[in-house]
Amino acid sequence: MASHHRASGGTGSELPSRRAVLATMSALPVLVAATPAAGASRTPSAAAASVTVDPSATRQTIRGFGGMNHPLWIGDLTSAQRDTAFGNGEGQLGFSVLRIPVSEDRANWSREVATAKRATELGAIVFASPWNPPAHMVETFVRGQQTDAKRLRYSMYGAYAQHLNDFVAFMKSNGVNLYAISVQNEPDYAHDWTWWTPSEMTRFLRENAGSISTKVIAPESFQYVKAFSDPILNDAAALANLDILGAHLYGTSFQNFPYPLFKQKGGGKELWMTEVYYPNSSDSADLWPQALDVAEHVHRAMVDAEFQAYVWWYIRRGYGPMREDGRISKRGAGMAHFSKFVRPGHVRIAVTPSPQSNVYVSAYKGSGSRVVLVAVNKGTSQVSQQFTLRNNTSSGVSSWVTDASRNLASQGGITVANGAFTVRLPAQSVTTLVTG
Repeated sequence: MASHHRASGGTGSELPSRRAVLATMSALPVLVAATPAAGASRTPSAAAASVTVDPSATRQTIRGFGGMNHPLWIGDLTSAQRDTAFGNGEGQLGFSVLRIPVSEDRANWSREVATAKRATELGAIVFASPWNPPAHMVETFVRGQQTDAKRLRYSMYGAYAQHLNDFVAFMKSNGVNLYAISVQNEPDYAHDWTWWTPSEMTRFLRENAGSISTKVIAPESFQYVKAFSDPILNDAAALANLDILGAHLYGTSFQNFPYPLFKQKGGGKELWMTEVYYPNSSDSADLWPQALDVAEHVHRAMVDAEFQAYVWWYIRRGYGPMREDGRISKRGAGMAHFSKFVRPGHVRIAVTPSPQSNVYVSAYKGSGSRVVLVAVNKGTSQVSQQFTLRNNTSSGVSSWVTDASRNLASQGGITVANGAFTVRLPAQSVTTLVTG
């Protein structure tokens, strides 16, 4: 969003944005090594009511977590950075979704291949979003105070669908089968790219999107503006050609995360959060406890909004999940508590989302007895939280924690007795628990 603007060179500094001036890329603090097990030197508070984990209380299927690579604007990921982003070993993010741009200039398409190929080799899916159609398809018009606003010529809708198809074919010929392609990045916040109205987007979906050879994403509103996607959901022909309702969450309040109309009419469609940075792009991603906000944001996106995918903006950036030096940031650790353990195909289980003040819990089931719990404690004191497992014979739980001094630090095993166990959640921390 704010950081979409072109760099002066392949890896140069970005131009100032409308929303925020990006953080300078100065050296960032090194993460502190792991310290003793969570809660070892602290006294837990009285246990809150137990969180019951019932595998039959299923909600959405998770497609994955990931981020954006944009070689033209900020330079490509290096080979090592690709492995850090999409590998799932120690010191890796475990991302399973890669977003790439569809350049209006075909001469730039080859820039996307190397990282996309490596991501798919490591098991990730790849989708693409355009910012502009080719120049000959665009006309300018007056939009409020903007006298040079851009839009796709109505006579070029068919040609534009073919342009998107050509990108799909190009990537396939280079070993990358795109999972999906978007109609337009942020059509409702397009001072620097191409505007679409809701009626134009609905018309394109209804009349042209059916010819696109992969899954179609729309509308990618910058702020999950429901007035932009409501017309699509209310138009049966347009909806038939939509596969994934995509949205961005810039400045979207938590109370606006739920989407009742999608739940009513979006049967058979996927719901993705396709771009965000949070809480800002001006601070270091290692600033703590600010970085803990990322873990809560992912929690809210999974639980309140019921998104199936969560995709960050630039993967490698001073405010992103990977620092410019290629190391995982604190914000990245917050995402990794989900991405490394909640894998594609896991299904969210409905549990009490906030069992006590400042504590947020989400749960996911995998195959067999595998259950993943992610608990965020935003409070300034350690708390004790009990969990009760239904229809699960696991005898132990593994755990990992990130707090002020630790980053995805593995903790000692926890014993399950009669289907129950209790966990100490350190102050201002995120903890992932895995059964089996």
